[in-house]
This record gives sequence, C-alpha cells and structure tokens, in this order.
Amino acid sequence: MRKTKPQGVILLLITAIIWGSSFVAQSIGMQSIDAFTFTGIRTTLGMLFLLPFTLIINKGFDFSKETLKKGLILGIVFSFAQNFQQFAFYYSTSGKIAFITAFYMFFVPLFSVMFLKKKIAALTWISIFIGLIGLFFLCINPAELTNINMGDILALICAIFYAVQIMLIDRFVEDGKTSGVQLSFMQFFVAAILSLVAMFIFEHPVIADIKTAAPSLLYSGIMSCGIAYTLQILGQKKASPVVASLLMCLESVFAVISAAIILHENMLPRELAGCLIMFGAIILSQVSESLSSKKQNQKQPLS
Repeated sequence: MRKTKPQGVILLLITAIIWGSSFVAQSIGMQSIDAFTFTGIRTTLGMLFLLPFTLIINKGFDFSKETLKKGLILGIVFSFAQNFQQFAFYYSTSGKIAFITAFYMFFVPLFSVMFLKKKIAALTWISIFIGLIGLFFLCINPAELTNINMGDILALICAIFYAVQIMLIDRFVEDGKTSGVQLSFMQFFVAAILSLVAMFIFEHPVIADIKTAAPSLLYSGIMSCGIAYTLQILGQKKASPVVASLLMCLESVFAVISAAIILHENMLPRELAGCLIMFGAIILSQVSESLSSKKQNQKQPLS
C-alpha cells in the first residue's frame, strides 16, 4: 500500500476544507434548481475551469488512450456519486447526508480487504470507527436518528460510489505517469455529459432559476469541482487510500466550522466534541501507518 507523505496530507486537507465550505452552497443551490441540472452545470464549470490548465500543463489537448479509458471509467462512477448525493437533498437534511456520505471512509478499507486482498492494520480499523463516532456527534441530531428516509438510502449509495472512486484513483495513479489534471478534466467531462443529458430528459431547466442559483453553482463548480477534486487526485498520488478517505472525511468538520465563521452559526457542544474526535481519529491513523511502515521495514532482509 502506498505510504502517505506530508505533501499528500496537505493537499487532501485543502481538499476537505474546500469541500466543507462549499457544502452549504450545494444545499442552497438545490432550493432553486433540480439535481441533474445542478450536477450538470457544476461539473461543466469544473471542466471549463480545468481546460486552460490542461492545455498549458500538457502542452496541448493530447490525451493518451490509457488516460481516456481511465477518465471514462472514473467519470461514470463520479457522475453516479454526485447525482445520488444531489438527489438525497430532496428528502434528507444536509447534516445526515454529510454523515452518511462519509461512510466511504469505512467502505474503502472494507473493499480493499474484500476485492484487493489488502491487509488493514487493527489500529487503522479503530481509527475508522472512532472517526465514524466523531462524524455522528458532528452531523446527527439524536432526534433524527430513527427517521430513516429515501435521502439517507441515496446518500449511502453515494458513499459506495465515492469509495469506488477513491480506489480507482489510487489504482489509476499507481504508475506515476498519468497526468492528474488530465484525469480530473476527463472525470468532469464525462460526468458533465451524462448529467446534462439526464437534465434535458428528466427535468425542465429554467434560465431564471439557474441565474438565482448562479453564486452556488460558481463556487461549487470552480472551487469544489475544478480545484478540490483535482487536488484530490494529486493528493492521492502521495497517500494511501485508507488515510486519504479519513482526511477527506474532514469535509464535515470544515462544513460546520465554515458555517460558524461565515454564517455566524454557533457550534453545539456535541459538534465541538465531534470535531475533536475526528481530528483524533486522523492522528491515530497516521500513527497506525507509521507503525506498520516500521514493522514492514524490520521484516525486509538486509542486503
């Protein structure tokens, strides 16, 4: 399993901060437009933002067949993840959606064991469960606990697709040759096409409503999609998928902190406790990886 480097931690932390701060924008935007419309425009904006960087960094629009293939697969999975989450807003609260979506930090190691036969250290599993406890305190109102609805189910399906997306990125960047910017651009291109087609088939977008949602769409499209998802791919080149999923789950923490700073919403004691527990889980995961790395080095024969 790839070792986590400080650069990877920093990039994924920035990713979580941007995702967290844009979560409110995503929720507000859904008050004016429908799910496929929001995702379609959002991913299109992300793609257009990355277009000049793709042309400059890679000296033209020259994609290898391998990158196109990886981008197609990643884009399909990403489109499903985005749209399932977006539809969840019709039925459930943003706090519950954030909590259930974050279950990808549990699904990533689970799928790694089931399908890739990778070994996950016991201490890492402990950090994952501590992280889930932290997210529960952070996102869930105990009064809503028994109120399971369609939105919660959609968010859980979204979490599965995000787990697959994280694992695919880990696999696709393994060779170190695939361009992170190109892969991110292709991801948005495919997701935008699929979502826009669905938008015109199943919804009736109104220009006036799109204009109303424009601030949310611009922030979510450029910051969350164009910048943050690209940083995710670049960050995962320097991090193990399990630690990466834990770091990115901090988006829920930064969503609450952002709401407190920007919207002047007071943080409840249980939310503060959830933040502290989440940060503790991240530190524990880093300790676990460090211990596993030392153990692995000790087992290697001296040449």
